[in-house]
Amino acid sequence: MNKRALIIAAVVGGVALVLLVSSIFTVRQTEQALILQFGNPVRVEREPGLKFKVPFIQNVEFYDRRILDLDPPMQEVLLADQKRVNVDAFARYRIVDPLRFRQRALTDANFRQIFGGRLNSVVRTEVARIGLSDLLTEQRADVMVRIAEQLRAASPEFGVEMVDVRIGRTDLPEATSQAVYNRMRSARVAQAAQLRAEGEQQKARIQAEADRERTVIVADATRQSQILRGEGDGERTRVLNDAYSRDPAFFDFFRSLEAYTALAGSGTTMVLKPDSDFFRFFRDERGDRRTAPANR
Repeated sequence: MNKRALIIAAVVGGVALVLLVSSIFTVRQTEQALILQFGNPVRVEREPGLKFKVPFIQNVEFYDRRILDLDPPMQEVLLADQKRVNVDAFARYRIVDPLRFRQRALTDANFRQIFGGRLNSVVRTEVARIGLSDLLTEQRADVMVRIAEQLRAASPEFGVEMVDVRIGRTDLPEATSQAVYNRMRSARVAQAAQLRAEGEQQKARIQAEADRERTVIVADATRQSQILRGEGDGERTRVLNDAYSRDPAFFDFFRSLEAYTALAGSGTTMVLKPDSDFFRFFRDERGDRRTAPANR
């Protein structure tokens, strides 16, 4: 083999190698491929592995098979009760038909712009049907269901499957937030004033009932004490009368001793004559009033 033949063989081998390399492409597990011939779709390769195409005539575009995110900008929505809120919605989707996706959206950036605007439009329409307080109730879940149904119905047009749609955040604008805060504060101040007034009313009622009960209890106690005191005095008089009737001399002596004890403990100074009837038991143990003191 001469030198010329070797050169020709090397050129042919190089061209064949270039053609072979240009005709082979790899589809990864996270990708799917769309083969184009002169810009027109020919076929879709979804299974991973080594694939072949016509070199220099066909080219390949790859599309992700994983779940992708769609997060359009936050928007301000006017609610049914004329309140304004900032709503941040997002969606998760998967490309299931690369051919349809390319025909309708051309690129992923165009799809995000088109479908992101549609997502915001649906969210704005559905959220505007409810009030601010309804966003904190079970109606929020109903709104999410309606939004998801509308987007899932529109997703086959773009060759995608809508996996999930959510409202991530719902914030009040600064002016609305301040107005809501002021209204809530006024409502709480009014409620506090009402509770204080009700408390004062209950306090006055309880105090009046307590005073009335105290007056009744004191009156009953006074009446009972007077009755008991009267009964005690009566019993005392009866006992004294009974004692006097049994032994008048001893009774007289006992009463005189009580008088002496009371006088001694009172610290009172009394000036009496020695022959005073008060001291008759000092002169005679029987207290005979006829006994006169001895003359000195």
